[in-house]
Amino acid sequence: MVLEVYGHGGDLVTASARYGVAAREWTDFSANINPLGPPPGLLEVLREALPDIVRYPDPGHRALVTLLAARLQVEEGALVVGNGAAENMALALLGLAPGKVGVVEPCFSEYRTLAEQFGARVLSVFGTEERAFRATPEEVEGLIRETDLAFIGQPNNPNGVQYGLDELRRFAAAGERYGTYVVIDEAFIDFIPEPERRTLLPELLDYPHLILVRSMTKFYAIPGLRLGYAIAHPETARRMRDKQVTWSVNALALRAGEFCLRADVSYERATLELVKEQREKLVGELTRLGCQTWPGEANFLLVRVPEPWTAETMQTALGRRGVLVRSCAMYPGLTKRDIRVAVKEEPACDKLLRELNAVLGDSLKEESC
Repeated sequence: MVLEVYGHGGDLVTASARYGVAAREWTDFSANINPLGPPPGLLEVLREALPDIVRYPDPGHRALVTLLAARLQVEEGALVVGNGAAENMALALLGLAPGKVGVVEPCFSEYRTLAEQFGARVLSVFGTEERAFRATPEEVEGLIRETDLAFIGQPNNPNGVQYGLDELRRFAAAGERYGTYVVIDEAFIDFIPEPERRTLLPELLDYPHLILVRSMTKFYAIPGLRLGYAIAHPETARRMRDKQVTWSVNALALRAGEFCLRADVSYERATLELVKEQREKLVGELTRLGCQTWPGEANFLLVRVPEPWTAETMQTALGRRGVLVRSCAMYPGLTKRDIRVAVKEEPACDKLLRELNAVLGDSLKEESC
């Protein structure tokens, strides 16, 4: 039985019902959230803001937009604040009304789900294991030529890898040449140190058909509030905002976003250091246990478990031990043995490795009997 009833990780309600573990007792590697939790002081700010729930939030998100424009060095009219990155993807589809949408498999399932919900036909190309599940530039360019809007993950979920800057420029230029909107999903880019990030943000105005989508939910650990934004040519951004439901972003989410953008840089530095250290540790230990990994650069790893294990049997075995991982068996282009694990704080990573070692050890004992 598939645990990902809604197509995503982090569903503790379903997991608790299936494995009998209370929601607060899970060590959850199925959702890719900052292991440090929210920035220090955010919870206190939200408690102080609770009286604001008797008033409507600002439908123009003006305070947050001003802070974002200053941080990103873009004009305010280029920004669309949404109820998570997924709403911005939906607004791009609604505002631009593409008949054909392109996706590069494997990828975030919402690209296809949203496109089909809004009546578009979905075309796809596939990345290969040899390229860490990136498609070739020629294949992506061909996809852009054949569609009205194309989604590209940067870094991509679930493999966590980036395309090079020259490849991104090639994709954006193809969008201009063929009149196709290129939506680059940068939801996890904040987990990559700035010198290593590959983004067209500084060149955004060179590509009127380019849309960048980012999340504040993941890096600032506020998935229960939901907050994200898109950056695009002002006319494109306007078309997206015109399709947005009024007050879709609540007052507490807006207040949280404003606080996070003012957070001390030490929080961001500590996050990047922790993710890098624990990601490298996980790669080494998972390899030692017989798993295969790919060179992810974000706060998660794509992992192939050793035979005869499958994603489903491993998810069940770890689930009974209070550890939740994300099955990737349903991702087009991946196999029934693929899972995704988040990079978390050291005690949690140690628990994952300990339980995984026990599970694999038990299976070896059974085989030798």
